[in-house]
Amino acid sequence: MTTVVLCGSLGSSSAMWDAQLPALSAHDLVLVDHPGHGGAPLADVWGVADLARRVPGERFSLVGLSLGGAVGMWLALHEPERIEKLVLVSTSARFGDPAMWEERAATVRADGLEAIVDTVLARWFTPSFRDVERFREMFLSTDPEGYARCCEAIARWDVTGELTRVAAPVLVIAGAEDPSTPPEQLRAIAAEIPDSRLEVIERARHLVNVEFDAQFNALLEAFL
Repeated sequence: MTTVVLCGSLGSSSAMWDAQLPALSAHDLVLVDHPGHGGAPLADVWGVADLARRVPGERFSLVGLSLGGAVGMWLALHEPERIEKLVLVSTSARFGDPAMWEERAATVRADGLEAIVDTVLARWFTPSFRDVERFREMFLSTDPEGYARCCEAIARWDVTGELTRVAAPVLVIAGAEDPSTPPEQLRAIAAEIPDSRLEVIERARHLVNVEFDAQFNALLEAFL
């Protein structure tokens, strides 16, 4: 039985993968929560490397969305012997202006996650998504300090030009209407990685695995 690690987005818990669990039931699944997320304790986090070193196991395939995708890229670059296959979803080699993430960390520390929850949910899902309240609760259950520390790790993340060294087979998945990591950012990742292909799911925003789970799961099962 192969091992598949699921590593998710900033502000989510491992429950964001609920729709994938039946599709991946033939695999040994490991669900990772970032520090301060999903009840995981706070930890010192300077960069994505600190998050990646928390992922257990010697060899596995990894499905990483957004910040989880950065964790997967770090492992593929720095501990390639651990990665069998890699699925990079709604992620980026550089998540925009670092100052924006530093500002978000400061906002959350000062005013709590309530100050940004509506903005985040609008980026995660289309207006027609019906289960948004469950994800509002998930987001607000995150420890604000854990969230802020992960924001600062994202601010320091930049592997632009380095991904040509990724040796594992990679599936890259983008949401066609994702405002956080638009398809061109995923296209750039796929263009750099030698053994990769890009799939774009129409109408999807950031949490493409949740709102468009049938299309997402079909891609995942075929690749893994």
